[in-house]
Amino acid sequence: MSADHGPAVDSTRLRADLTAAGYVVDEVLDRIGTSGQDGLGRNCTVPADVALGDATDPLATLIRVFLLQQPVPAADLRGALDVDALLAAGYLAAEDDRLRATVDLRPYGSPDDGASGWVVADLTPGLDTVVEPTRPDYVLGVSPASTSLAQLTMRTPVTSALDLGTGCGVQSLHLARHAQRVVATDVNPRALELAALSSALSGTGVELRSGSLYEPVAGERFDLIVSNPPFVMSPPGDDEDRLAYRETNFVGDSLVETLVRGAADHLSEGGSLQLLTNWAILEGEPWEERLAGWVPDGCDAWVIERERLDVFAYIEMWLTDAGLGGRPGWRAAYDEWLAYFDGLGITSVGMGWILITRAGRTVPHRRFESWPHAVAQPVGGVFARHAAAVDASRLPTAALLAARPRLVDVEQETLGDPGAADPRYVVFRQRAGLLRAIKADTALAAVLGALDGDLTLGQVLAAVAQVLEVDGPELAAQVLPEVREALLDQLLVID
Repeated sequence: MSADHGPAVDSTRLRADLTAAGYVVDEVLDRIGTSGQDGLGRNCTVPADVALGDATDPLATLIRVFLLQQPVPAADLRGALDVDALLAAGYLAAEDDRLRATVDLRPYGSPDDGASGWVVADLTPGLDTVVEPTRPDYVLGVSPASTSLAQLTMRTPVTSALDLGTGCGVQSLHLARHAQRVVATDVNPRALELAALSSALSGTGVELRSGSLYEPVAGERFDLIVSNPPFVMSPPGDDEDRLAYRETNFVGDSLVETLVRGAADHLSEGGSLQLLTNWAILEGEPWEERLAGWVPDGCDAWVIERERLDVFAYIEMWLTDAGLGGRPGWRAAYDEWLAYFDGLGITSVGMGWILITRAGRTVPHRRFESWPHAVAQPVGGVFARHAAAVDASRLPTAALLAARPRLVDVEQETLGDPGAADPRYVVFRQRAGLLRAIKADTALAAVLGALDGDLTLGQVLAAVAQVLEVDGPELAAQVLPEVREALLDQLLVID
């Protein structure tokens, strides 16, 4: 951890106190129950408060002060924490004989990869319907967006990883489990302060640096770069009025463009950039072509649009996020945003996932698609296997026929008319990952169904041609493109 961004309190003492009080994920969940946890997910503290009842033990007190944002008797909290140190650091504030938290300090545990520790951020906005304007240097805690990024991040062991725009530092908790070295950056000094405490409490040893985009890591390369950057495309304004966790002074989506264009200069050979972000849809310009123009030479790209919002829904979402709902400035801000989008020609906004890999292929693989359908999280493994899937789908025909593909985690559905002797078609559907499916005719279904990794594809094609009494080369010409697609989509793999 950089000496400039060390925690403002004795993290060893604080971690010991939190642990001694049982302020860890499992014990907190046991104490507030499913209803309490679900309530906090809805920004409502009542179910958890009811579960705690009149309890004043250390765990109940820590839950009240940090998760429920309630003032607690100073005497109760002094029995659990070094109150004076937290007051001096500004993480607690005194109100007569009671204390309240000025930060959200909560235990963290991911069932996906086992990342655990504590995350420190600013207080949860909108708790119990109390909505206030958000401070410009607000540090967002664990959110649906940060959870989604963690779930789509590849967890392949790497030498170095960059958490660009670290915020509260939650991505670094995950990266530290599979990266030998983690560098985390942010332009917001308060984010670096709170991320330093998150890292120190969780024992991740993250190196924190101050600066924008790639500036803090100029001349360095990483095996993996992850970011949920401040991508909100808001109208220009004064820096002191901007919300640092979501907005910048970049025009439109040019911040995202800058990250993508600069990726190759900061990735090791075979390294990848993964973004959870959004991009502008411009009138009269296919978004796929526009984003393809950002991808550096020699890099593969896979961009998945998960959702698209019209400008009205997009603006309303972020005005509400800023705490402007029901306030006098709502309509003026709305109109300003509409005019800004109109001037840029933005008709809607795409939101989704970007993977850029410095693959070094002579002919890079570029894929741009809309996939708004349900997926089975975590999907990080899908991205981790993507390069191999591309290789397999591009095998020369002779090599492909000699390979032994097999179906992976796929279920077969037979669909047809009641009473009919034969099905109309067969569907092969993934049970994990992106949950893709292949609608297969008789020939393709026979080939896919026989691919179990024992026989070569050539042997299976010959056998199916014989059974169906069709010409072998014609069957191969019909089926091979579908097999290549199934390899790319990871319904089939070659070991």
